[in-house]
Amino acid sequence: MSVSTLEAELSEDERAGLELVRESGGIHQSDFWKELDVSSRKGSRIVESLVEKELVDREEAVYDGHNTYYITPTARDLDFTLLMAGDMLSPFIGEEEVDPNSDAFSQWIMNLAYEE
Repeated sequence: MSVSTLEAELSEDERAGLELVRESGGIHQSDFWKELDVSSRKGSRIVESLVEKELVDREEAVYDGHNTYYITPTARDLDFTLLMAGDMLSPFIGEEEVDPNSDAFSQWIMNLAYEE
């Protein structure tokens, strides 16, 4: 089942939870339910549902001295096309420091500018 099909079947609370996780890039479950203004029990159920549907990932964490979970968007939610210019990967990936006068950077910018 595609991600868009799964998202169409989400409840309003699940949709709001998924949007919160995506916008934040990751959030502790103890903050998740507070941000959604739902009970911790309902927040846990929302997260469990999103994890089951493989829309978010959840891993154990310690936050403010308490055990909780850290919730992140699944990797398939990330848009890696923003790193591409044509068939070239951004020169900023994997480099410590990129010289803006380098040929690699100039070529990447030119590919980005002339994409159809």
